[in-house]
Amino acid sequence: MNNQFPTILALDFDGVICDGLIEYFQTAWRTYCQIWKPAQTAPEPDLASSFYRVRPAIETGWEMPLLIRALLTGITEQQILLDWPNIVPHLMSENDLKAASVGAMLDGLRDNWIAEDLPEWLSLHRFYPGVAESLCRWQDTSVKVAIVTTKEGRFVRELLQLAGVQIPSQLIYGKEYNKPKHQILREFLAASGENTTIWFVEDRLKTLLSVKQQSDLSDVKLFLADWGYNTLAERESVAQNPPVQLLSLSQFVADFSHWLPEQS
Repeated sequence: MNNQFPTILALDFDGVICDGLIEYFQTAWRTYCQIWKPAQTAPEPDLASSFYRVRPAIETGWEMPLLIRALLTGITEQQILLDWPNIVPHLMSENDLKAASVGAMLDGLRDNWIAEDLPEWLSLHRFYPGVAESLCRWQDTSVKVAIVTTKEGRFVRELLQLAGVQIPSQLIYGKEYNKPKHQILREFLAASGENTTIWFVEDRLKTLLSVKQQSDLSDVKLFLADWGYNTLAERESVAQNPPVQLLSLSQFVADFSHWLPEQS
């Protein structure tokens, strides 16, 4: 990294700003129960910890009930981490499921939970230490902070409000945009002009590599958040994947704020 300040700081949400693993598992388990109707409605004691370990395999939230299904039908954690993109269609076909219907069910259960007990739902999320404060400091500068996530934007807004972080709704690009993240970054450039500098912080290496493949986005600085939902192997591979740079939480909350431009 260097101290050339960005025009736009684009951030993933889950795994960069907020740790929602506890909520993910609870919502995924409720959805799993609705789809497969197990006799035992309380999850096995070690299921959550297994889910947390393999969560990096998931690209979008609707896959989470399938992750539980995979674990409960004997697919190993190693298999899931190595071959999840091929496991998903098999599970979908085997159980006659559609992505849209699974996603709608999961979001519906989450919506009902929020409506019935918002404090409980919010309490299952943790902002990574120092991140909310760092975001507030960025907000006091000329840098435009944008959230680019596969999470529903309305959920992001609820959680940011809880943390006291004010990011305009028009700068929160959630799942409802239905566009790959590299396309959203491309639109940032188109809207902001040729002198725009973008830093993109993401915890999913595959997403960063998809940006890297776009020749018109070669000037976007790419950072893999090592505190998020990724594996040791992915973090170690960053050295072989320039220009992606590994970023630690301490760097994000300390160095990034230290390098802030003059307040506007």
